Amino acid sequence: MGSGQNDLAFIPLGGTGEIGLNLNVYRCDGALLAIDCGIGFGGPALPEVDVMVPDAGWLADHRRDLAGLVITHAHEDHIGAVAHLWRQLRCPVYASPFAAAVLRRKLAEAGLLAEVPLHIVPLGGRLTLGPFDLEFLPVTHSVPEAQAVAIRTHYGLVLHTGDWKLDPDPLIGKPTDEEAFRRLGDEGVLAMVCDSTNAMVEGHSGSEGEVRRNLTAIIRGLKGRIAVTCFATNIARVASIAKAAGAAGRQVALFGRSLRNAEAAAREVGYLTDIPPFLPEEEAGYLPDDSLLIICTGSQGEERSAIAKIAADTHPQMALGEGDTVIFSSRRIPGNEKAIQIVQDGLVRRGCRVMTDEDHMVHVSGHPARDELKRLYGLVRPRYAVPVHGEWRHLSEHAALARACGAHPVIVEDGDVLRLAPGNRPDVVGGVPVGRLAIDGDRLLPLDGGVLGARRKMLFNGVVVASLAVDAAGRVLGEPKVSAPGLFEQGDAEPGQLADELARSVAELPAALKREDDTLREAVRGALRKAVGRRLRKRPAVEVHLLRV
Repeated sequence: MGSGQNDLAFIPLGGTGEIGLNLNVYRCDGALLAIDCGIGFGGPALPEVDVMVPDAGWLADHRRDLAGLVITHAHEDHIGAVAHLWRQLRCPVYASPFAAAVLRRKLAEAGLLAEVPLHIVPLGGRLTLGPFDLEFLPVTHSVPEAQAVAIRTHYGLVLHTGDWKLDPDPLIGKPTDEEAFRRLGDEGVLAMVCDSTNAMVEGHSGSEGEVRRNLTAIIRGLKGRIAVTCFATNIARVASIAKAAGAAGRQVALFGRSLRNAEAAAREVGYLTDIPPFLPEEEAGYLPDDSLLIICTGSQGEERSAIAKIAADTHPQMALGEGDTVIFSSRRIPGNEKAIQIVQDGLVRRGCRVMTDEDHMVHVSGHPARDELKRLYGLVRPRYAVPVHGEWRHLSEHAALARACGAHPVIVEDGDVLRLAPGNRPDVVGGVPVGRLAIDGDRLLPLDGGVLGARRKMLFNGVVVASLAVDAAGRVLGEPKVSAPGLFEQGDAEPGQLADELARSVAELPAALKREDDTLREAVRGALRKAVGRRLRKRPAVEVHLLRV
C-alpha cells in the first residue's frame, strides 16, 4: 500500500483508541512519513507483559517509501520504541535538541548509536522530506521542546499537534505561540490531528508556574526528610522541586536511572543552568533529615523504581519513616492505580505522610483540557478534526467538542487508512495490519503468540512438568518424576501421587501407541492434564520430557 497511491492519507499504527504506543504514518502519493514511535505498559489487563511496542511490520514492509521518522517530544510513549523498532525501519530520525539528547542515550544502550542517522531539528525549524514540507511549531507540554508539526502537501495542510497545552507560565521554553496557529488557520487547514487525553476534563489544565509556587510553600513548611516523585523528563518540575528545596535550605539528590539520564540530557542542551549539581545517591543518607530532599523515580508505582524500593524498605541507600513526607507530583496514568496504591500504602505503613495531586496543588497535566481545545480550534479552524492519543471515550468526547467548534470530526482507530484528499470528505478506504509486541529481553514477542500465550496460561493455571524413561516397547523404567510449581507446595504428596497415576496410565496404553515417541508424549500430556483437572479443576500447561532407553 506504499507506492502507487495518489492521495493524502493518515494511517495510525498505535496510540489511537489507546493510551501510549504512539506511531502515526502519513502517506502522500505513495511516500510515507512516520511521526513518533513510543512504548506502552502492560498493566493489570496484561500481567504477563511489562513493556510493549507497536507492531511496525506493515511500515517495515514499506520502508523503501519511508522518508523519515519525526519525533514530536521526548516522552516514552512517543520516543521509547525507536531503539526497539529502528532495525526494522532503517530510516533517518528527526528530533529537537533535547529529544535527540534523550534518544542518543537510548540508542547507545541498544548499540545503535553509530547506525541511526539522527538529525537535530531546531525549534520552529522547517524541513522537506519527499512530498512533505514540515514546519515545527514549539508548544508547551510537560517536557522541554515539544513541537507540533504542520505538514504541507499539494493536497493541503495537515496539523499534527502532538502533545500540547496552553500554559501562560511554562517555566522552561516559551508559551505556545498562539499567533503561529492563527496564521495556519488563515492559510487554511485541511485537517487537525489532535491530542484527546484530557478531552473529558472541563476548564484549563493549569500552569507549571502555579505548581512551583505551591511546592515552594509546601516544602518550606515540612520537617524531616522529603521525597518527591515525578516524571523524569518533566525538567521544569525537577527545576521547581530543586528551587523549592533550595528556598527551604535543603540539598537535593536524584534517585533513579531515568532521572539521572534526563538530567544529563537537559544539562547537555542548556537547561538547569541555574540549578546546582545534585548530590550523589550515596551521600544523601549522611545529611541531617531537615537538610535533605530527594527526587525519585516511581510516580507510577513501577516495581523496580527508587520510591517502590524505599516503600518496601529495600533501597540500599535511603530509608524513610516516621516524620518524613513523600509528595507524588504526578498524575495516575490509567491502569497504574493498583501499583501506585501499593507503593503509597507501603510508605504510610512506614510512618510517612503522603501528599498527592488529589489533596494538594502539586501537579498539572501536560495535556489540554476542554477550554484549551476550544481555543486551539478557534485559532486553527480546521475543516476536519481527527482525534488521536486517547481511548475511545476520549476520542468520542473530543469529536463532539470539535463538531461544536465548527469542524467535521472523523473518528478512526489503529490500522485504519483515512484518505484526507482528494475527495469530498475524509473516508476510511482500507486497513493495514496492526498489533502490539511485548519487549522480552532483546526479543519482541506478539501478544497473541505462543510464548506469551503459554506464559499467560502458566500464570493463571500453573505448569506441570513430567519426566519419564521408557524402553523400546514403552514400558516405564524406574519411577516418573512430576513437579508442579505454582500448583502444589514443596513437600506436598500430590506430585508423587500424580507420578504413580502416570506410570499406571502408561502401562494401560495400547502397545502400538507406546512405540511412537510423539503419540506417547501426547498421551502422557493428556493423562496428566486430566489428573490435575480432577484434583484442582485447572487446565495447566503440561510439559513432558520423554527419554527412550
